[in-house]
Amino acid sequence: MSDIRVRFAPSPTGQIHIGNIRTALFNYLFAKKNNGTFILRIEDTDRERSTNEFEEVIHREMDWLGLEWDEGVKVGGDHGPYRQMERLDIYQEYVDELLDKDLAYYCYCTPEELDEMREEQRQQGQPPRYTGKCRCLGQDEKDKLEAEGRKPVVRFKVPKEEKELIVDDLIRGRVSFSSEVIDDFVIVKSDGIPTYNFAVVVDDYLMKISHVIRGEDHLSNTPKQQLLYEALGWKSPRFAHLSMILGTDKSKLSKRSGEAYVYVSEYRKKGYLPEALINFLSLLGWSPEDEEEILNKEDIIKQFSIERVNKSAAVFDVEKLNWMNGMYIRAAELDQIVELAKPYILEAGYDLSDKSEEWIGLLVDTVRGSLDYLAEITDHLDIFFGELEYTDKEKVVEDFKQDKVDIVFETLKDNILALETLDPQEIKKMLKKTLKELPVGGRLFYHPTRFALTGKGSGPELYNVIALLGKEECANRLDKALSLR
Repeated sequence: MSDIRVRFAPSPTGQIHIGNIRTALFNYLFAKKNNGTFILRIEDTDRERSTNEFEEVIHREMDWLGLEWDEGVKVGGDHGPYRQMERLDIYQEYVDELLDKDLAYYCYCTPEELDEMREEQRQQGQPPRYTGKCRCLGQDEKDKLEAEGRKPVVRFKVPKEEKELIVDDLIRGRVSFSSEVIDDFVIVKSDGIPTYNFAVVVDDYLMKISHVIRGEDHLSNTPKQQLLYEALGWKSPRFAHLSMILGTDKSKLSKRSGEAYVYVSEYRKKGYLPEALINFLSLLGWSPEDEEEILNKEDIIKQFSIERVNKSAAVFDVEKLNWMNGMYIRAAELDQIVELAKPYILEAGYDLSDKSEEWIGLLVDTVRGSLDYLAEITDHLDIFFGELEYTDKEKVVEDFKQDKVDIVFETLKDNILALETLDPQEIKKMLKKTLKELPVGGRLFYHPTRFALTGKGSGPELYNVIALLGKEECANRLDKALSLR
């Protein structure tokens, strides 16, 4: 393919939805796979809800995920401006063209009149639609209505003769619409701001967009946009409408969709890795040929194709995302995970001021195997800070009453205090040596020891626990355990 140009065009009206970022990702992947251009355009015509702060949210989340855009807001390009509110003069030029060609007209109907029109149609069993009341107004009538203070909208004249509108969708195949079900739709609101369907057609044409990849909720807009392309004498881009994302309950992904967060910011704050989220989102509707599930961004770009995007709805499985993110946490460079984990540790109130970088690194490395996302790290730290509390004291005491447990603890304490280094591998050797010295099997050695040092029946490797606690704390905990017998 040549001259591939795609765009992601969000509205800055709130936090960015996970479905929107999946759309951005698929546009990005398609552009990169085909040596094309990925454009970020901001559709900010909703003046009441659009804010600069929410535009910054879009930039921040895309930067975090590594979805760099080649052209658009902030980076510039030859086809700007890239914010719709900075393009009003451009839109007006094409509104005037449609008005001059009698392909659009001013409509002075009030909201109350439109409501009455629709109610009358409903009572007659007809679908509610605009009747074309203002299609043929003369200038005198317009002047009179304007003198009343009415501010008109501009409506597009949908051809009266029925016409089949065909969308050759790259994902859904041939989709047919009848122009008969489309009424004269508004292209400019009474405040002079263009509507979505008009602005997006002008923008996509002037920005030379070759492919429009967007959610299937926009499929119903496509026939209106095709009518506008034809009226303006422009060739339309190719369309590809992505399937919806459903929760595990098969309902539309929303705040009620089980454990799934719907905003990208929630995943960032929870400590999901951007690489894992990109990997997971790429598989929501697309599948690689070899069915491999762990793929870095370069692998995904290399294999990506619209032909392998499924038209069936994708299910957002949080458990699968957690599994995948855990895989990325364990495979990442330790230094990276330490830097990402530190804020969670500090925010939870754990004091690291007297801890060495080596100790902090070992702490994170010891527990990261249990994490689905980094915010969970605070669930695994209490045993390494402060005084140990045996929450399941009855179970602990029962464990400590076993025969020869006093010999086990005393021998282990002596061997821990005799350590010349707290290197985990040396401690591992010491544990094996201690077990050989004792008249007990592995279970009667390791199980009571783990309870004594951590208060839990399972957890991280004991040699790491001992290295992190230090010799004196280990000795104190073994003594405390003996005192409970």
